[in-house]
Amino acid sequence: MKHQIVVLGAGYAGANAAARLAKRLHPADTEITLVNADAEFVERVRMHQLATGQDLKPRALTDVFAGTGVRVRLARVTAVDADRKTVDVIGADGPGEIAYDTLVYALGSTAADCGVPGVAEHAHDIAGKQSALRLRGRLDDLAGGTVLVVGGGLTAIEAATEIAEARPDLDVALAARGGVGDWLSEKAQQHLRKAFGRLGITLHEDTDIVRVEPAGAVTADGRTIPAQVTVWTAGFAVHPIAAATTLRVSATGQIVVDETMRSVSHPDVYAVGDAALAPGGNGAPLRMSCASGVPSAHLAADVIAARLTGREIPENKIGYTAQCISLGRRDAVIQWVTPDDQPKPSAVTGRMGARLKEMICKSAAWSISHPTGMMPSRRRHTVRAGDSHAVTA
Repeated sequence: MKHQIVVLGAGYAGANAAARLAKRLHPADTEITLVNADAEFVERVRMHQLATGQDLKPRALTDVFAGTGVRVRLARVTAVDADRKTVDVIGADGPGEIAYDTLVYALGSTAADCGVPGVAEHAHDIAGKQSALRLRGRLDDLAGGTVLVVGGGLTAIEAATEIAEARPDLDVALAARGGVGDWLSEKAQQHLRKAFGRLGITLHEDTDIVRVEPAGAVTADGRTIPAQVTVWTAGFAVHPIAAATTLRVSATGQIVVDETMRSVSHPDVYAVGDAALAPGGNGAPLRMSCASGVPSAHLAADVIAARLTGREIPENKIGYTAQCISLGRRDAVIQWVTPDDQPKPSAVTGRMGARLKEMICKSAAWSISHPTGMMPSRRRHTVRAGDSHAVTA
């Protein structure tokens, strides 16, 4: 009987994990099923572009994985039973159940309301395709007025600058609990401030938003920042499915994994991307990002293949190189960082930064669209449990 590998989620992490597994394992011994609710791969790093009216290239998952040996099942995951080793799903043909021998959990994250009243009712987010499209429709209906972006991280900066550039008829404001971009190098911070000034973005730094209302947001000191549209980009939260299982999860609901991306409580489960509380090569937890998701997916796939085929377990060497921040279509900051994500003094800015950011985004999407890629296939047969200690090591 074939070893059943089920991958949940076809974002950057899940899609890369499924593709890499297909190149590492022989189809005579394994069957790989990729489960995803959306029929297309979504370039999540471009949701701010989608929200401002730019159309993204469609990439149907069935076309992407045609001929790879990966079976795509379009369905929404509703539950995971980590003890029975089954996944409950709802698809076009109704509810169903999928059994697995090895599970790769890559359901990612969504926008977090941080417990702030009014966010769910009155704010928009760009954490996914449908929410970005809803914001797009709202912006299309807006003729003048103010858009308030709440948050001080990469998503907030990209959303504010993209909206300001695409819609010069709107007043764009950015409210952050701390300083905007204050973790960047001096060079990058200076360029960021110039970009905000050029685009006419109003900054409300050291401003804690405690309530969102239909016509704006209320700060901790009682002020109201008026806005016709509020965009909430103050953080991400994982889907609650894992927390409802017997898997060990963190306080954030992420699956706790070891240095090989394997669940510390259930050895037949691996978690990658935003869904995992995972250590990098230096032992520190990886941050939620595409820069963490892809290498964690590659590592998990290589580890699973190694354990099933009785080969040496690869070492976790995941580290960071850069933080990429688009500032509209013609400007960006590429902040070089140390492997543990600390900023270096150097950064690439302006049009050169924008070209480099675009190249990185296109490269990530290309890897999904071409799962056979440039990496040679080395499809190896699995070994029986008694043949090698590496299978369960």
